[in-house]
Amino acid sequence: MGLVRLFIKDCDNVTDPAVRERYGILSGTVGIALNLLLSAGKLFAGLMTGSISITADAFNNLSDAGSSVVTLVGFKLAGQKADDGHPFGHGRMEYLAGLLVSLMILLVGVELGRSSIGKILHPEAVDFSLVSTGILAASILVKLWMGQFNRGLGRKIGSAAMAATAADSLSDAVATAAVLAGTLVNRFAHVNIDGWVGLAVAVFILRSGWGAAKDTINPLLGESPDPELVKQLRDLVLSHPQVVGMHDLIIHDYGPGRRLCSFHAEVPQDADILDAHDAIDHIEREIKEKFGIETTVHMDPIATADEKVNQLRRQVADLARVVEPEMTIHDFRVVRGPTHTNVIFDAVVPHKCRLTDEEVLQRLRRAVSALDPTYQAVIQIDRAYVE
Repeated sequence: MGLVRLFIKDCDNVTDPAVRERYGILSGTVGIALNLLLSAGKLFAGLMTGSISITADAFNNLSDAGSSVVTLVGFKLAGQKADDGHPFGHGRMEYLAGLLVSLMILLVGVELGRSSIGKILHPEAVDFSLVSTGILAASILVKLWMGQFNRGLGRKIGSAAMAATAADSLSDAVATAAVLAGTLVNRFAHVNIDGWVGLAVAVFILRSGWGAAKDTINPLLGESPDPELVKQLRDLVLSHPQVVGMHDLIIHDYGPGRRLCSFHAEVPQDADILDAHDAIDHIEREIKEKFGIETTVHMDPIATADEKVNQLRRQVADLARVVEPEMTIHDFRVVRGPTHTNVIFDAVVPHKCRLTDEEVLQRLRRAVSALDPTYQAVIQIDRAYVE
């Protein structure tokens, strides 16, 4: 990563939008320069030999140069500071840039497939040239380097857009290798497979484009957070003795380095409120420092000293897991009256549960009543934001 150290100041501070912008500019500039050179070389080779697959590969590199422009502009826009109209910044422009790159990959694949089918139906002779062979071989090496370069940048800053660019470069290397193999087969085995090679390359490009598109669409739609991140957050929160539980964790992604989260922290109802509040403030600062996530915590007081309530809570939690193995409960409390006892709690149901909310309610109510006919379950159904 010598180029990174040379051109990007403070390159290890990857949570800084300005640093991320410089990574994007470097990736885009390198991509534009190399792809234009490769496109010119392959176009020359394609016109000289009359090969549809080489010519198509040249236009593929030209579209890659356009993709690099999109990447560069996307990172430039994503680096803009928050304003009145966009209080969470413009970080999602990076995802949009990755999506546009993916769409360009798919368009190239479709066009290459169309041209290749035409060449299969109406084959034409292809001339062999050592110059064109050398250009293709050099192109493979350049694209392999570009793939590793962008993959390294993408991993360094956690960028889906750069991951899409890296996937594009590696698919180009495979595509060009297939074109080179077809050229050699035509020269030494005298079998014209130019159209078939072009079609195989098109399928590979389409598959790569679709995979890259999914990686950028998911964060735009609002994907479930990384389970490892969720575990680390839980471990951090519960490492504070003032907190006995947490629930309703929500993580919003407004672009790389721009995440917000909120959750409810359960504290004993008889705890010192100032001590508990100080612990909550400390947790918010810790999450910001360790994960770069702005956090808002709601404090929930719960009864922990009443052993009968604790035992009933454990029983109801077990009943909930019988209904759905990954269901959890929180905000549990018991209100006793002269004729019946209200057992009040929230049930968190995973999205993959096939039962409707009403079916979950009915099953939980029957299960609680089976413990004691005087128990009446008052239940709020929540759908899980993290799995």
